[in-house]
Amino acid sequence: MAQFQPIDLNTWPRRSWYDHYLHTVPCTYSMTADVDITLAKAMAKEAGQKLYPTLVYGIAQVVNRHEEFRMSLNGEGQLGVWDVVFPGYTIFHQETQRFSNLWTEFSSDYRAFCQAWEEDQRQWGDVDAFAPKPPVENLFNVSCIPWTDFTGFQLNLQKGDDYLPPIITVGKYRCRYGRTVLPVAVQVHHAVCDGFHTARLIEELRQWAQSPDL
Repeated sequence: MAQFQPIDLNTWPRRSWYDHYLHTVPCTYSMTADVDITLAKAMAKEAGQKLYPTLVYGIAQVVNRHEEFRMSLNGEGQLGVWDVVFPGYTIFHQETQRFSNLWTEFSSDYRAFCQAWEEDQRQWGDVDAFAPKPPVENLFNVSCIPWTDFTGFQLNLQKGDDYLPPIITVGKYRCRYGRTVLPVAVQVHHAVCDGFHTARLIEELRQWAQSPDL
């Protein structure tokens, strides 16, 4: 079971930045970049696994390396960091053209994660509801728009001033000079995550995709 560790704001070095971007000037931002997934796609196929859970696994692996992407506010509004966060992701129902939000417990073992993913699909994948699987608190978000590629993507969170987990959106991959390229948009809250942290996440995702640990 995931553990939530509260942060003592009185001793937290980031307190001034946190207060400014959470209360004085509430600010979220997004960054979109291309990620070369040629090798990750090939290795997923070789392993007999689908690309989407492979990408979600890689994203979750990178997200869980850094505490700024594992932060959230609990029910009492207290800031803290989870020891592990699980990917909550979208699946599409072709018949109704609606989507559902599912989540799968993260494991650093690729095959174990894929097995857990398949079990979630078997149990919940055909349920046409917004969130068919009972939710947990330690989630971050991944969504997929496989029908088009894009060079920029941004969500407008009208009441999301205190929503701290990252939101990652991937689009349709495309071929470029013999390589497979995936657009990836990362939306974060500036209270806990600066441009340096987002750029590092993207670069580490690129590194993972070039030599995926499967």
